[in-house]
Amino acid sequence: MNLTIDNQRVALNVLRQAWQEPVTVSLGDSAKGRIAAANELIDDVVAGGERVYGVNTGFGQLAQVRIDADQLAQLQENLVRSHAVGVGEDLDDEIVRLIMLMKVIALAAGFSGVRLELVETLCELINNNIYPCIPSRGSVGASGDLAPLAHMACALIGVGEVRVNGDLVPAAIALENAGITPVRLGPKEGLALVNGTQVSTALALAAVYRTENLLAAVLMAGAMSSDAIKGSDTPFDERIQKVRGHGGQIAVAGVLRELMRGSDIRASHIECDRVQDPYSIRCQPQVVGACLDVLRHVSTVLETEANAVTDNPLVFTDSKSVLSGGNFHAEPVALAADYLALAIAEIGALSERRIALLIDSHMSGLPAFLVKDGGLNSGFMMAQVTAAALASENKSHAHPASVDSLPTSANQEDHVSMATYASRRLHTMLDNVANIIAIELLAAAQGVEFHHPKKSSPIIEDVIRGLRQISPPYEGDRSLSSDIRRVAASVDDGAYCDYAASVLPSLST
Repeated sequence: MNLTIDNQRVALNVLRQAWQEPVTVSLGDSAKGRIAAANELIDDVVAGGERVYGVNTGFGQLAQVRIDADQLAQLQENLVRSHAVGVGEDLDDEIVRLIMLMKVIALAAGFSGVRLELVETLCELINNNIYPCIPSRGSVGASGDLAPLAHMACALIGVGEVRVNGDLVPAAIALENAGITPVRLGPKEGLALVNGTQVSTALALAAVYRTENLLAAVLMAGAMSSDAIKGSDTPFDERIQKVRGHGGQIAVAGVLRELMRGSDIRASHIECDRVQDPYSIRCQPQVVGACLDVLRHVSTVLETEANAVTDNPLVFTDSKSVLSGGNFHAEPVALAADYLALAIAEIGALSERRIALLIDSHMSGLPAFLVKDGGLNSGFMMAQVTAAALASENKSHAHPASVDSLPTSANQEDHVSMATYASRRLHTMLDNVANIIAIELLAAAQGVEFHHPKKSSPIIEDVIRGLRQISPPYEGDRSLSSDIRRVAASVDDGAYCDYAASVLPSLST
């Protein structure tokens, strides 16, 4: 993808593509003009001797310390080096690419006062697939994602390590090999790089995209389970959804109706004696629909944040003002991530309940634990236990991170958002849910096949044929661990998105 950053808002679907694959980034003429104008104002401030935070002062609690003009470049480099104290495993290259792109978007808005040279160098790193090694832990999401963004900034000055095509390389050597000159930071430039919410936002955005993949898969799994237990599609009737009015519920019911359309299994029991199905079947539109509404809300918040200017102070060329504020505080991201965590947990919880339903012969009407010769074979008994363990683990992960705050920087930063952790923990939850849905897909496929020669819908039968390419039917006891892993990978890769693309925020744009 070739992306020019100029006057346009960068949309959710474009950011998704940048997360999925390498991108070539350039600046438009308007962006270049804005950057140059803001930088000229910073030069005027320095020349005039006006005291401005982060330009010619120390940082945080040291903001009262005035820095001499001949030390301003050293001030910015010291800031970057001293703040690069992250720990833990490095963030994936896909996340780092998204971080770098969003930093370009923020700087290109022309409110940061940096030189054009700096922004273009950051673009060159992206274009050459040079991704700074950014440790995943060490940010409280308050004065920006300081530590992780400092590691990103280190690469621009030729310090630290980067990954190039998956290989670990010293930053100075990677820049030299690409013909990129390390940046000598000017006034405010180090601060503009380390201030901002791009790390927490990138982690949360990636979680949104993964949640879309999983939500599509859980709709498929839910439709399959409904047919496997000879459930009714009446609860998915459009009239029921419309009188409640929630958009997500209406959309989810529509997808479920389409997935189950033309099922011979459904047609075979229309006049059966069962009055109502369990909630995990019947209330899918209400539960998954509410999760879709959360996903849509969170997507809107994060798209705004991805296009936001979140460093400090900010440069306003129209009034020739440099104003200190708090756009670096990541509370909007933290609250959005916490909200999304609830939806992720519920998607997994509902799927686990359907697995439990499928293996219970008294409730499902299927062979106990979905296997022939039960007793000799245990079937899906322990697979459901695994799903239960993962769903229960997610309950703890769903506890809101944003309600926690520890003051930092000698109480100058006395309230923090914890947005980076709030966003990062989503990926652990998503790993768990991908495995839960994989177990349901395998269990539901097994259940549907017990009804053959009666067929499910054409869509569901086609999906089962695909599943059988990576997981053969369960004829007798064997380990399902590898099967679950393969199916979970396909779920996480978006194998089912085409069936629900019309309702997913970044795919329906």
